[in-house]
Amino acid sequence: MMTATQTSLFPPRTVTELVEDIQMLTQEIQDLYCLDDIPWIIGVSWGKDSSAVLQLVWSAIAALSPEKRHKTIHVITTDTLVENPIVSAWVRQCMKKLETAAKEKNMPFEPHLLYPETKDRYWAGLIGKGYPAPRLKFRWCTGRLKINASNQFIRDVIRTCGETILVLGTRKSESSRRAKVMKELEKKRVRDRLSPNASLPNSLVYSPIEDWRTDEVWMYLMQWSNPWGGDNKDLFTLYRGATADNECPLVVDTSTPSCGSSRFGCWVCTLVDSDKSLAAMIRNDEEKEWLQPLMDFRQELDIQNDREKRDFRRIYGKVELFERNADEQTEIAPIPGPYTKYWREYWLKGVLEAQVKVRQTAPEDMKDITLITQEELSEIRRIWLEEKHEFDDSLPRIYEEVTGEPFEDIRPGVSNNLLGSDEWDILSELCEEDTMHLELMTKLLDTERQFYTKSRRIGIYGELQKCFDSSSRSKDDAIENAHLKRNLKNAVEEGDITQVKHALKETLNHEENPQPKQLTWGTLKFGQQVDDDSDGVME
Repeated sequence: MMTATQTSLFPPRTVTELVEDIQMLTQEIQDLYCLDDIPWIIGVSWGKDSSAVLQLVWSAIAALSPEKRHKTIHVITTDTLVENPIVSAWVRQCMKKLETAAKEKNMPFEPHLLYPETKDRYWAGLIGKGYPAPRLKFRWCTGRLKINASNQFIRDVIRTCGETILVLGTRKSESSRRAKVMKELEKKRVRDRLSPNASLPNSLVYSPIEDWRTDEVWMYLMQWSNPWGGDNKDLFTLYRGATADNECPLVVDTSTPSCGSSRFGCWVCTLVDSDKSLAAMIRNDEEKEWLQPLMDFRQELDIQNDREKRDFRRIYGKVELFERNADEQTEIAPIPGPYTKYWREYWLKGVLEAQVKVRQTAPEDMKDITLITQEELSEIRRIWLEEKHEFDDSLPRIYEEVTGEPFEDIRPGVSNNLLGSDEWDILSELCEEDTMHLELMTKLLDTERQFYTKSRRIGIYGELQKCFDSSSRSKDDAIENAHLKRNLKNAVEEGDITQVKHALKETLNHEENPQPKQLTWGTLKFGQQVDDDSDGVME
């Protein structure tokens, strides 16, 4: 339990002791700020911890004379574009108030709302490339959505100024793991209260409330007024609405539990069992029932066994095997790859349908809510056309079917294609049920088309060969071939000469007589076949 963890790490202290700690921190912040010209960066999510840190720093700097406010304090927030819409609106409101107050009161705070690059955004990964819904063993989202954008900003400041101090609201009482990491970094401190940044050189980390408990954070926010014109009671209400029992007692002493366990995050997050904060908002407030389509989509996406929705090959077209337990038996099976074309189109349709529904039922100030941006849609379309060679160009059709509006791509000239849905339909009819043959033909044709538009065709043969390497075998044949290669590798590692000879013979036989016959670039282009009775001589 969080309360038990906090009590064991930090014994309760009186309100007087907390006040003394705040006074000490105020002086410490002022001393650190005035000590040098190193710019500060405060990372905020506008939750309770980062809000408390920002308020501490603002109050301390406001107490300095104007001539001492000599260096900029950057306040950065990363919008992943899949945040809880209520929280996202709250963040934007807070950023606007902070910016206005900083200008009016001549404070050295500069807010920056950061976004991940279009290619790194959630829907570009899941729907565009087909990355499966994130799991703890494949957490592809955190770095792309949150870390990269903030790290890039920090690097830019370091590149300009040489170094920076990063102010964070991290606390040891959040978890035993967090406490352990922070204590390890403390041992490497080169300056008092400033820890080295584990991932960014020339960046020191300052965590002023590292020893605070959750109830002390709430006590500070409730008893000390917000200095830039915000209302901490609104934040308190937001947390209370995201708590399962709709209760978040006002903290009046250290024995009163708080609502610090509420978790805000991405509404599509599948790294947790369920989005309890979103569910609680819908359950506690009838005015937030319009969020239900988001919760429904997230539950459909959160399927533990999604192998049937994914390709049998990795995203680069290769079959890779692993051991897994199925029905209390161990089997060697292919590592599932990206979502198939059908399911990528299915998820796109689902997101657009959810967007249409919430826009119809949301309150007036949320009517323009966007779940998937035009930039992301354009990037998804680019990936499908250029990387996956799906020249049937299904995105504009799906978009118009769901929204009733034509899709306008922000990239000029993208619709001027030599191949389209008509050619795709013809190939589908010719290939009948042979999906791998269809995939190979479309890849070959589109690869040729892409090089046709280039002034130089250097590398075309290599790209055509990649098409055969990934798509010329049937599913069963490709998996069997992967098993044979795995057996050969294991035999070599074990040093069993007999098994090596046997595995090598099976592998060579399979390569020479695959079922069905493996296609090559040469056989398709020139119609050449190997005569089984001619010792490999081409006819």
